[in-house]
Amino acid sequence: MWESLKMGFYQTFILEDNYQYFVKGLGTTLTVTIFALIIGVIIGVLVAIIRSAYDQQPERKKGLPLKILNGICKVYLTVIRGTPMMVQLLIMWFVVWASARSTDSNMMKCAILAFGINSGAYVAEIFRSGIMSIDKGQMEAGRSVGLTYASTMRYIIIPQAFKNVLPALGNELITLVKETSVVTVIGLRDLTKGAMIVQSKTYQALVPYVAIAAIYLVIVMFLTWIMGKMERRLRQSDLR
Repeated sequence: MWESLKMGFYQTFILEDNYQYFVKGLGTTLTVTIFALIIGVIIGVLVAIIRSAYDQQPERKKGLPLKILNGICKVYLTVIRGTPMMVQLLIMWFVVWASARSTDSNMMKCAILAFGINSGAYVAEIFRSGIMSIDKGQMEAGRSVGLTYASTMRYIIIPQAFKNVLPALGNELITLVKETSVVTVIGLRDLTKGAMIVQSKTYQALVPYVAIAAIYLVIVMFLTWIMGKMERRLRQSDLR
């Protein structure tokens, strides 16, 4: 058994520099995750502000533009949250990117956009719940001192909402890291694809797949540690 594991380790990482598949794949996974998260947060915050503004406004003050924007946001949330991530990625690559060449650069852009749009829907609901949890008096106080609605949201509501939703955002980030493994369906060489290539070359399945499982686990544990540090830092600032 021990000799078999040693041989599997040698073939998986050392033979023909196979470790490079894991290194390059990890870089691709982290790149897709980081840029998709940035896009998701931007989309999510904008959608959350529109949805919460619609919910907080009295019926008589809900103008046509706000109703249209809210309707678009509701359709977006329903479609994205109601369909599988893999299906969205396939549509993005084989329909939206149909005329693009099958290069690593194009596949990377497609994956980032697809995951960013998907993540935005979940981030939007997370932020909306955080905004709605803030007492209405905070908004009224900001408006009473002359701040506009946008300024009140930026300087008063959003910072408080961010503290409330930080654990949920951390869970979304962890989920996003793990979900990126489905980019293999469009041929992008991420961490999972790297293990699949090594397995097809060496006919060793145990070591490559256990290795990427361990790498994902380490990434998730590191992110959990970082989020815990941030939560403790924010709690300390509240006590001052």
